[in-house]
Amino acid sequence: MNPPSIKVTSPTFSKNKVLQGELSQRPFRVTLNSEGKRWEGAALAEYLADADAAIVGLERIDDALLARCPRLRAVAKFGVGLDNVDLDACRQRGVYVGWTPGINRRTVAEVTLGFMIGMAHNMFFTTHLLKQGTWHKEGGTELTGKTVGIIGLGHIGKELVELLRPFRCPVLANDILDVSDFARSAGVRLASQEEIFRTADFVTLHVPLTEATRHLINERTLSLFQPEACLINTSRGKVVEQDALKKALQGNKLRMAALDVFEIEPPPDQEFLQLPNLVCTPHIAGTPLEAVVALGRSAIEHLDAFFARAAKTSAGQA
Repeated sequence: MNPPSIKVTSPTFSKNKVLQGELSQRPFRVTLNSEGKRWEGAALAEYLADADAAIVGLERIDDALLARCPRLRAVAKFGVGLDNVDLDACRQRGVYVGWTPGINRRTVAEVTLGFMIGMAHNMFFTTHLLKQGTWHKEGGTELTGKTVGIIGLGHIGKELVELLRPFRCPVLANDILDVSDFARSAGVRLASQEEIFRTADFVTLHVPLTEATRHLINERTLSLFQPEACLINTSRGKVVEQDALKKALQGNKLRMAALDVFEIEPPPDQEFLQLPNLVCTPHIAGTPLEAVVALGRSAIEHLDAFFARAAKTSAGQA
């Protein structure tokens, strides 16, 4: 009997030597995305057509793809979000989905805190000017004591609360789930989204992409922000309506924004990226070395567990 065919779509996973070595030790036939390709639709279906299982990153796994990949029995997620995986379609077609939430919560919280410190102290803006030959000696403000509004008090939001403790920031938070026990123990005040938008010095987004959060930040909600407020998004690009944010930044309707994720990646709007009051990074918040290895090991372990169960079931039926 041939070993299972495992195909990896994520370029980040595929180029990591540690994960390459650990996956090669398994009884799998492994195909890595060594060329760093980005697949979608028919091209993704063609790549996965002969796979028994896949380790996927941001690729869309939906019913149309599964219909073209009848051999696919398991999908392991390299990452923490499941908005790109149609769980109902996987369930109906008997495809196992392996996923562990919160693995990279520390690193995303650290990057969020870094954005806050840099924007508060004017580090990003003055760097931009200095590289253009302008000596603009304006040091901004301290982060300490500023009001931070967290939209989404899940794994990352909770981790950020812990990192903010030394800065003595009043923290407002909003979540669709009941997080009152954590909020009470951590000294966080629960508030409506509107109150957070109107009063926070820093608004940071840590929500999954759903129909309820798509374009949560739009022209109307941006109009509620204080002119000196800063927006941070390290969640999903489509949570922010990029054109609306661009207009707000151009009109100085808010002080700054920091984005690690975009509606389209890589973002094609160079005029937007060049705005002096925009800080932008290429979706790196969750992928330092430690997090990449942890996320990859989790995906591998999900496949280990799936095929171990499958072998046990097969042996019991023999």
